[in-house]
Amino acid sequence: MSLLVVGLSHRSAPVSVLERASLSADAQFKLLHDTVAAEPATEAAVLATCNRIELYADVDKFHAGVAELSTLLAQHSGVGLEELTPYLYVHYEDRAVHHLFSVACGLDSMVVGEGQILGQIKDSLARAQELHSAGRLLNDLFQQALRVGKRAHSETGIDRAGQSLVTFGLEQLAAGGDVTAWARGKRALVIGAGSMSSLAAATLARAGVAEVVVANRTFDRAERLARILVEAEDTDVTARAVPMESVPQELARADVAVSCTGATGLVLTAEAVATAVEGRTGAPAAVTEDAPEAEPAQADVRPLPPTSVGTDEGCPLDLAAVQQPGFSVMGEAAVAGMDAATLEQHAAWVAGAGVDRREAARRPEADAELITALAATAATVGRIPELRRPEPVAVPARPEPVLFLLDLAMPRDVDAAAHRLAGVRLVDIESLAEASADAPMAADVDQVRRIVSDEVAAFGAAQRAAHITPTVVALRAMAADVVASEIARLDGRLPGLDDKHRAEITQTVRRVVDKLLHAPTVRVKQLAAEPGGAGYADALRTLFDLDQETVASVSRAEDSTEKNRGPR
Repeated sequence: MSLLVVGLSHRSAPVSVLERASLSADAQFKLLHDTVAAEPATEAAVLATCNRIELYADVDKFHAGVAELSTLLAQHSGVGLEELTPYLYVHYEDRAVHHLFSVACGLDSMVVGEGQILGQIKDSLARAQELHSAGRLLNDLFQQALRVGKRAHSETGIDRAGQSLVTFGLEQLAAGGDVTAWARGKRALVIGAGSMSSLAAATLARAGVAEVVVANRTFDRAERLARILVEAEDTDVTARAVPMESVPQELARADVAVSCTGATGLVLTAEAVATAVEGRTGAPAAVTEDAPEAEPAQADVRPLPPTSVGTDEGCPLDLAAVQQPGFSVMGEAAVAGMDAATLEQHAAWVAGAGVDRREAARRPEADAELITALAATAATVGRIPELRRPEPVAVPARPEPVLFLLDLAMPRDVDAAAHRLAGVRLVDIESLAEASADAPMAADVDQVRRIVSDEVAAFGAAQRAAHITPTVVALRAMAADVVASEIARLDGRLPGLDDKHRAEITQTVRRVVDKLLHAPTVRVKQLAAEPGGAGYADALRTLFDLDQETVASVSRAEDSTEKNRGPR
């Protein structure tokens, strides 16, 4: 069997696709059930976060496994396979281990070094254990990933390479300023009471907000979170819980709102946000980016193909190529880059067709000085110098925000149209992805990468050594059977042998067998742990003529123990 992962993340897919492909808790359970029921897979685990959806499985066939896992992801995400396939990535065996360990260390996160992913990996393992879809391989893999992630955070400064998604989002709301100074005295509304919302509420409380209002569909959870905030020793904040129906009223009072729910639709529409802004300012929230105005009707002007000098209606320019906003086909910008010969053609066209013919007939010397100067320039430098594009039109400054919105949900909780409302600053998963694309990487990242590489090698060695364990167990079981058979034969040959002597003989025979098997079994485990050591198990089975079914039954017993272990 072999480890395979098929998935998509913020690195491979746009936020809009991730948003549509997000899996609810029920969908994740159904995906796990269908995966282990599929022919190529015997184990499965789903890692689903705001920024990634990954399906891990132990498969016996690579190509069939990739096809099956991709199909199942498409079916349960609701995104068609043809649309989803371009955004999927596949990792196999050691590369799959390397990927998960990198994810656990925060190297693959939107904000490098964030530690929340460890809790999400732990939840993923617990979900697979609850459904008994995780056997020996995935139990070992995910538990080791958690240990590797904790090691990276304890032994390096990876935490300095980035912040949690919550902290990074608040920094974006503060426009890169000090979050504590920005948050001090503000009223905050937190929508949702899950892990991400709880982290946001705690972060805001520590940053110095005056009040935190928690809204959740389950009111008891909102009350519990509010109570935790009030009782925390490191904060001095007022907190209270409200039902979801009170969100519109609380939004009008809040300075900052953070939303992270499991809702499949919008929690805050653009209209609701506009109403809240109007309630705070007393004036309607203006839209800062109007829809493009319809272009004015133009005369029927057909581009004219290049032609020879002297043709009244022929222009040597490719008008479609040079007709850009802010440029005039008749002016210098149109002839920028022409050589001298083409410039003469253009001059003839300007004289014959580009100006009113009656005016040209009355003043044939029109533009003569300009054309002569342009021709002289072209003859001297070979081409007319390119002109700069016109300076951009000044855009009125956006008013200072009166309402700050942080949307950490996937799919999104806040209508993206709220971006366009004056007085609103909205930061969501998409804008966080753009902001973090150029975030500086800490020097500690290289050290974490070395840790990951070492841990991948160690995990591979352990798995290869574990692969031979059932064969070694079967060999020792066979040796024990041989000893028992010979002792029984001895009893038949020497029926008068007393118990003391029988026990001594039995112990002696067992010691001889153990000593003979000790060195080969220890050495074969060492060899099997090395790269390419998988063949030693087959060699051992062949040399000792071990029953393949006996070995397989040992493996099944170990896997069954792992799958039935349940959440830890």
